[in-house]
Amino acid sequence: MEKQQQPGEKKITGGEEEEEVISSVRYRGWKSMPYVIGNETFEKLGTIGTTANLLVYLTTVYHLPSVHAATLLNFFSGTTNLAPLLGAFLSDTFLGRYTTIAAASLASCLGMLLLTLTAAIPSLHPPPCTSPSTCQGPTHGQLAALLAAFAFLVVGAGGIRPCNLAFGADQFDPRTDSGRRGIASFFNWYYFTFTVAMMLSATLIIYLQSNVSWAIGLAVPAALMAISCALFFMGTRLYVRVRPEGSPFTSFARVIVAAVRKRRVPAPASADDLFDPPHQSKLVAKIAYTDQFRCLDKAAVVTPESRSSPWRLCTVQQVEEVKCLARIIPVWSAGIVYFIVVTQLGTFVVLQALQMDRRLTRWWAFEVPAGSMVVFNMMAMTVWIPVYDRLVVPALRRVTGKEGGISQLQRIGVGLVLSVATMVVAAAVEQRRRRLGAVGVKMSFLWLVPQQVAAGMSEAFAAIGQTELYYRQFPENMRSVAGALFFLAFALANYASGFMVAAVHRTTGWLAQDLNHARLDLFYLTVAAIAAANVCYFLLCARWYRFKNTTIDIADHVELPDYHHHQPGTGNTIASMV
Repeated sequence: MEKQQQPGEKKITGGEEEEEVISSVRYRGWKSMPYVIGNETFEKLGTIGTTANLLVYLTTVYHLPSVHAATLLNFFSGTTNLAPLLGAFLSDTFLGRYTTIAAASLASCLGMLLLTLTAAIPSLHPPPCTSPSTCQGPTHGQLAALLAAFAFLVVGAGGIRPCNLAFGADQFDPRTDSGRRGIASFFNWYYFTFTVAMMLSATLIIYLQSNVSWAIGLAVPAALMAISCALFFMGTRLYVRVRPEGSPFTSFARVIVAAVRKRRVPAPASADDLFDPPHQSKLVAKIAYTDQFRCLDKAAVVTPESRSSPWRLCTVQQVEEVKCLARIIPVWSAGIVYFIVVTQLGTFVVLQALQMDRRLTRWWAFEVPAGSMVVFNMMAMTVWIPVYDRLVVPALRRVTGKEGGISQLQRIGVGLVLSVATMVVAAAVEQRRRRLGAVGVKMSFLWLVPQQVAAGMSEAFAAIGQTELYYRQFPENMRSVAGALFFLAFALANYASGFMVAAVHRTTGWLAQDLNHARLDLFYLTVAAIAAANVCYFLLCARWYRFKNTTIDIADHVELPDYHHHQPGTGNTIASMV
């Protein structure tokens, strides 16, 4: 079958068969998504519910004191959110996203298997308590088995979290309109499946563990994690794999050092006077010059002594890559404050629900678990994201002419405004609950649903907008680091939230154990004021921000699936197999 030349394809003649295959590559796009999103969905089904229920497991099966169990889990959670930084560095510098996700998926599977064995094999956990006075704690060997399982889970999270979004987006061609729209749509559908998986995991998996058997309740998510691995490897031949080009951090360090060394060198009269050799990278697109952070431009000023060392002379491309990072930091810091707001609501809504009537009807004795209030948040995201992607975005696109309907900064801004509204609604509901609670009346838990829905809508805008912004605006060789930034912001927000609660409780007494004698409504209003100030700060950052402008398209920067051998009944190119 005669191969048709694709747009942007090099015309190859002679015996250069391998280069012909490379030049005719077509991104698989949505054809590879069942494997990419399936891997992520089953991974979340296997791990989210389990990690959410670990406190119960440690206190009831391992008989750890609650303080020790909470401390261990806080360390585990913090390490899990910081590990993506290391995973992102290894991915972007040495391994590539495919290899990193593959190794991390296997590590998560081993971690879940080992955790299941700690529940299924009696010798790997303490014996059941016959009475409170005879409870035995774990031996050193049993604790070592538990910590080994945690270590594998940390390794898995460190590789999967920063890479899965970027790897999925890598499957779309950024040079075409359909490819760019596919990337934006992928982020929406990724979070849709993510929230569905979280809801199922936070309900069904936790029910199995708490009401049926810990061995079965951990074996099911371990099996789901194995399915996640299998799905990922099944799509191997379809994936487009971006090859790493070495550490971007070394290049960044060279720019800073060179700019500092030449800080007394006169500023160049124009960008034409800067060192700007022909662009050679097949991975990172050429970035157009910008006049922000002009102090960094001195790194690209040519002086007699600078030509001898890359630590004294950098290219305009290297300087602009550092500028991309510098521009994103203020926007990222606004995201940290946003996650502080979200964290505060998620913590105290459980305590509110505990002091409310959690029956669905007056005639049904079943009570909704207080910890399940987060499901309403997830349901709002699950319902809204498909509506936004299929109805709202096309309508906005016709009005604005933008691929995503609105820009990533505008999407984040909408989410931040909704976070303010969320906290104001939460304060009003708490004020009413407290007033009724003072006279012995329990308000229905359904009054908490509007604030949870508003929080879910806020995350659908702000969280997804942040993820897409980081992916698009970071240099291509740092997109895994871009994914890690999201989790780093969340980790810092968790730490800051803890300090904030302790400080408010110590200075005001608003957060008493009995919420009927506390002033949680005033605390919510304080958080709302912080969120409002964060909106103002973000608007300043957004007004100042300049989007990355690439002057050439990315081309032929991928590692292709192995289609070099002729397939019976087909051509020998990827294009012929679509």
